[in-house]
Amino acid sequence: MNYASCSEKACYSLLFSHRSVDCLVFGVANCGANQLAAAVKDLCTHCSCFWLVRLALGCVVLSTLRFFRVQVRHKFGHQVEAFFVILTALQFHLLFYCTRPLPNILALAIANMAYAYWLRGNFYKALNCLIFATIVFRCDMLLLLCPLALELLLTKSISLWEAIKYCIGPTLLSIGFSIMVDSIMWKKILWPEFEVFWFNSVLNRSSEWGTHSFHWYFTSALPRSLLAAYPLFLLGVLIDRRVLIFVLPVFSFILLYSKLPHKELRFIISSVPMLNLSAAAAANRIYNNRKKTLWKFLNLFMLGLFFIRLDGHFICCHKYVLHPNILFCLCSLGCTIVFFLASYDNYPSGNALKDLHHIGHLNNTDELWVHIDAFSAMNGISRFCENDSPWRYSKEEGIPPEEFFRRNFTYLVRQRPRFCLTFEESEQLDVDGFKCLQHVSGFSRVRLQSRLPPIILVKEPKLYVHGNTKIKDIMQIKWGGCS
Repeated sequence: MNYASCSEKACYSLLFSHRSVDCLVFGVANCGANQLAAAVKDLCTHCSCFWLVRLALGCVVLSTLRFFRVQVRHKFGHQVEAFFVILTALQFHLLFYCTRPLPNILALAIANMAYAYWLRGNFYKALNCLIFATIVFRCDMLLLLCPLALELLLTKSISLWEAIKYCIGPTLLSIGFSIMVDSIMWKKILWPEFEVFWFNSVLNRSSEWGTHSFHWYFTSALPRSLLAAYPLFLLGVLIDRRVLIFVLPVFSFILLYSKLPHKELRFIISSVPMLNLSAAAAANRIYNNRKKTLWKFLNLFMLGLFFIRLDGHFICCHKYVLHPNILFCLCSLGCTIVFFLASYDNYPSGNALKDLHHIGHLNNTDELWVHIDAFSAMNGISRFCENDSPWRYSKEEGIPPEEFFRRNFTYLVRQRPRFCLTFEESEQLDVDGFKCLQHVSGFSRVRLQSRLPPIILVKEPKLYVHGNTKIKDIMQIKWGGCS
């Protein structure tokens, strides 16, 4: 039930297809056009298209974030804008997700525009942006649209009849656009986000993908994504009345989403920019009142007692206490570095397929069939990672183990069974007719230690590449091994 993501991938492939490159090249010059087109085609591999897509998407999201930042400056001033930029730049997850081709991220770009129009006072434009994001990209944006519309009605910022008049047209156009595009791509009448809404909300089958407790967004997802901005966001709601009216619909969005059992950080990623605004307002208030007695006590309360080593002695002095904003930024920067290093090894199946393409290419011209299990498909392997002939790929699920050999797969990229404690145990569960060729390690956990470096990122085998034993050329290749 992932219609939306599939349609977005299809759009990306159309935008960055080789045919589009050809048209561009032929329009550049008449002399040597064929040679130039061939050179561009060679450069435009699947991997380079992947980079182009992520670069384009990142630029789109960051441009909408800039639009929101400009409105923050007009509404709250230059200092709040500066703190907003600093806090956002030091957050790993928001910038990491900005370039991921997911429906949630396309909805994030539209939500940023809605937030900007909201700050500017163009309420109907803000509602229309969220309507488009809900209908075309993510149906769960309805949980943000409804609280915002209700707040605007209660505060008499809009009228009900004017809202209906201004929003009915964009609603119908968005539905028609979504049905037209996706029906062409899926070759049947389809409105993807309605299907997703029916599957997740009406049938309540999202729990099939895993569940978390009700408070998971507030106790795990938001602290990890906001980092030091999390306590500042809570403080901003309390000390700046201007912020509360903007945070309340976003907070309601997260609260309503918490009712669904299946939870992921990307589902609420659209709330992060507005929460950062609240954090920036709090940081600005702390900075402006840094010399007042009451705020000095607040500083001490947040920081505790800091000991600064100076000239070989430990000195306890308020003079050397770091300002809270500096401390929060340093904490965010440290966490972001750890998250970055962990994420580098968090998608092992992409490395597995890359190694397989490099090592496992045989001299004969026979097709090389690779079966990719569900875990591998979700942890680094996408269509952008695939190579052309003779490589062929299958992501079919539910194949019995004895069927792999009968179907004559060349390689298997598989997750190690979770109930296997050691490699010897997993080796006993190898598929008949296949031999484990090498394992690929991925990020497992963070380990703290008393000596330097204080933080260690622990990796462990996450998946294995298996080869068909009846193909002798595979057995003669030097592989990395599975031990």
